Amino acid sequence: MTTITAGTVLLTFLVFCRIGGCLMIMPGFGSPRIPTQVRVYLAVSVTLALAPLLVPQVQGDLGKATPINIGQLILSETLVGASIGIMARIFFLALQFMGTAVAMLIGFSGMADAPIEEGEPAPAIANILTLTATVLLFTTGLHVEVMRALVASYSVISVTDLFDPRFALAKVTDSASDSFILIAQLTGPFLAFSLIINFLFGIMNKMTPLIPVYFISAPFVLAGGLLLLYFTFSEALTLFITGFQTFLANG
Repeated sequence: MTTITAGTVLLTFLVFCRIGGCLMIMPGFGSPRIPTQVRVYLAVSVTLALAPLLVPQVQGDLGKATPINIGQLILSETLVGASIGIMARIFFLALQFMGTAVAMLIGFSGMADAPIEEGEPAPAIANILTLTATVLLFTTGLHVEVMRALVASYSVISVTDLFDPRFALAKVTDSASDSFILIAQLTGPFLAFSLIINFLFGIMNKMTPLIPVYFISAPFVLAGGLLLLYFTFSEALTLFITGFQTFLANG
């Protein structure tokens, strides 16, 4: 039974700062479609659930903390949580970039669709990919892995270790590198398809300059691209979720 004291309340608030900083940017939890009040209640609920586990680990670290130190710790914990959320958000931004690139490569990016998961309009393919990946984040239980990553972060960066910009930048850079390498591999079939079919229609245009090849090629490029997307959609999302799970396990 934990005795509720002023120190316990302070430590619980510091835990809330890290968890809230992560959840306000984390994909799924930080969606603009979720009202701010719901996100705050969710952060408070997660904090109260994890506080009995985390508070005893850091209870002896703040015995001589001054008000200035406490302010520094609050800012530091918020930045640490935000860094964890940014690393996860980069994966989904990379997936959105893949959807935009695929739409451009198959000629399906003429008009941006209404935003669903993000706050800005994006092609329909990008919206479908990001929305499906967000649903898979919860259905596969990866949101629980996010909570485990937050708990594990205290063994790497304790409460008294102030935010290190160099370390955070290195981790964010690693996350961006891993995510875009994964996305480059998933976008490869569409890039190859676009290069091959446009090259063939380019040769046809040179051979028959009097025929408007562009108006003939556009339906074929679009139909072939959508057919390729049909056969690779589930596999691409499976590989993406697997890569994101590996990131959470090793990050």
